[in-house]
Amino acid sequence: MRLNPFTGVYLTDPASRWRSILDDPDGVHFAEDLGLWLISRHAHVRQALADAATFANALTLAPVYEVCPAALNVIMQIDAPPTTAAADPPTHPRTRRALRATFANTAERVEAEYGAIVRRRVDQLVSRLAARQGDQVDLIPEFATELPLLVVLDILGVPDADTGRIRRWADGQIALIWGQPDPAEQVRLAQGLLEFWHYCEDLVRQRMDNADQGDDFISRALTYRDDDDTVLTVPEVASLAFNLLVAGHETTAGLLAHALDQALSAPGRWSAIAADPGLVPAFVGETLRFAPAIDGWLRVTTRVVTVGEVTIPAGARCLLLIGAANRDPAAFHDPDRFDPQRTDVGNHLSFGQGPHFCIGAGLARLEAGIALSRLAEAIPGLRLSPEHRRSYKPNVAFRAHRALLATIDKTASTDVPAARGGATAEVRAA
Repeated sequence: MRLNPFTGVYLTDPASRWRSILDDPDGVHFAEDLGLWLISRHAHVRQALADAATFANALTLAPVYEVCPAALNVIMQIDAPPTTAAADPPTHPRTRRALRATFANTAERVEAEYGAIVRRRVDQLVSRLAARQGDQVDLIPEFATELPLLVVLDILGVPDADTGRIRRWADGQIALIWGQPDPAEQVRLAQGLLEFWHYCEDLVRQRMDNADQGDDFISRALTYRDDDDTVLTVPEVASLAFNLLVAGHETTAGLLAHALDQALSAPGRWSAIAADPGLVPAFVGETLRFAPAIDGWLRVTTRVVTVGEVTIPAGARCLLLIGAANRDPAAFHDPDRFDPQRTDVGNHLSFGQGPHFCIGAGLARLEAGIALSRLAEAIPGLRLSPEHRRSYKPNVAFRAHRALLATIDKTASTDVPAARGGATAEVRAA
């Protein structure tokens, strides 16, 4: 089987490809074009995510193609220790404890510690967009990507002036690992990733040199470390910052983009949200299932393992197709229908499962909920531009929109009176 994630239908309608894979009776396939085993069914993906002893994380951040020698030489200079996505026991339980202690990861803690930051940043960006009445904007760089990046910079205590280069570095890491860059681009992206790592090392060094540390994440991690390398090393603090600066905004940016796409692409949905912000939490939940920001994730087998009726050898790299698992009819009723009122939405795997469950899930939900509610309140007439065409960046893991062109209209659309009844019902039955 060939997945062809970098071209054709996978860039415009990945769900149709997931459907064909799910419909195949074998359930597990080897993708010759990628050299990866594809695991797609909900029960199997859930099992693999939860079983870190069999499906290890050691190669999660290794590129999915053969890297050219010049780029590999640069990559080998990045001596960031594994702490989060690429870490396995005994390192991962220790660094995970450090994250839980220093990064808010429950709904209550997220609201208490980060709620004010999120609202301030949302209001800043919404006000900027609302001032552009009648203009066409691209909601990806001007809202969906910028909001979570600004929030995570605030949490880590990084100045706004560094926003541009951090965004370039983070986008570059995703393209380098899960994309298909040519050799010259590989070298450029690898050099950017090395610069990014040195930047994170410098952030930690600056905090250590400052006797009066603040309440940002890096300062908290250093305080938690308490000069004890058995608790957390200095390079591990830098590595945690390195990972949070990418994972802390790229995934939430994807969630926001997909939620806006779903809200604006069907008649009545946006006006219903503007009329009743109480619809937003369920809308965000269904977006997570229907269009996950990460729709594929890498694991490597530590032993021979049988998944369904298929035996996968030891040392095999596997692509867990989260997007397909979230559309599995064995786990979801009418899975290809976007339905914010479905009762089985909690089964989605978009935040993972098991020991690597996304520690930023609470923050992502808070950001998406506040962002959608306040944007709909301020710009109830927001609509996709006629020339907008849905397409995604070529990648085997991150489902990122190329653009989301929309027109700013602060006047509620003509269906707003009906939205309080009819359009609200349409959202529930979408």
